[in-house]
Amino acid sequence: MARRTTAILAIAGLLALGACGTTEKPAASTASPTGGPVTVTDSRGKAVQLKAPALRVVGLEWGEVEMLVTLGVQPVGVADVKGYSTWDTAAKLGADVKDVGTRTEPSVDSIVALQPDLVVMEAERDSALVGQLEKYVPVIVAKGSDATDNLARMRSDFQLIATAVGRTDKAAEVLADFDKKIADAKAAIAAKGNAGRSFAIADGWREGSSIGIRMFGQGSLVSQVGIALGLKNVWHGEVDAAWGLGVTDVEGLTPLKSDADVRFFYNASDGDDVFADGLNKNAVWNSLPFVTRNQLHKQPDGIWTFGGPASCLQYADALVAVFGK
Repeated sequence: MARRTTAILAIAGLLALGACGTTEKPAASTASPTGGPVTVTDSRGKAVQLKAPALRVVGLEWGEVEMLVTLGVQPVGVADVKGYSTWDTAAKLGADVKDVGTRTEPSVDSIVALQPDLVVMEAERDSALVGQLEKYVPVIVAKGSDATDNLARMRSDFQLIATAVGRTDKAAEVLADFDKKIADAKAAIAAKGNAGRSFAIADGWREGSSIGIRMFGQGSLVSQVGIALGLKNVWHGEVDAAWGLGVTDVEGLTPLKSDADVRFFYNASDGDDVFADGLNKNAVWNSLPFVTRNQLHKQPDGIWTFGGPASCLQYADALVAVFGK
């Protein structure tokens, strides 16, 4: 137990990095239908005024970048373009999008050089960065995550961004389509007699000679997708309040032995499949029911677990492929 506790503390700081941001009403906003001034109130409670819907936008987090592209707005700049293209395939970037640095340390100079109308970022990013950017360009700060109701939060962030870029009609269309597809997916799973079936979701990474495992708890975004489809997340370990994420090692997965029917879903979009290649000779891992019963499911590459409506539908499709066929 002490060894696992030490390992958990060592990798706990990676939670926000990998993801990185109360049930909240859609952000208060006003927008002129003629393309005139726009005011949006972001997750800080700050009213951000724009002279017109933003056309040149820089996105500093992939979830919000995906939302922009889904709305039909190709950003002029994105933090870690290569990483986005690896981890988020739901909404593809144009070839001319400029890289403005890493998600943890975007370059203010690179952002300002693009002369954007707006920068979109998330609540958990460095607050000092907001002030630096606001000297030159308006900034809206999306919530990014809220484990009390992440699907409602996702919709609110999406509507906030849509208002800022003058695409509220498109947002309404996307969300209506999202609701229909979620309802259809839930019905498909129920039709196969699989409503209420158990799942767990994780990703993992190598930490020296050990493997860290990040579990997606009840309130994490992709878990909320599964629950919306009528499924049951059986991971009840400790998670953080914002993202619904928790860290453990392979021994920490032993509580899942209590449910022989659980199916275990994981993501390895970067090509390093630590579950297949790092744990395949581990006795504890090989004793877990989802391993012994061949109920281990690697998700298709490029499904971003912290994305917008498009990524959520990709994840819903992946769950239907297992529970609804």
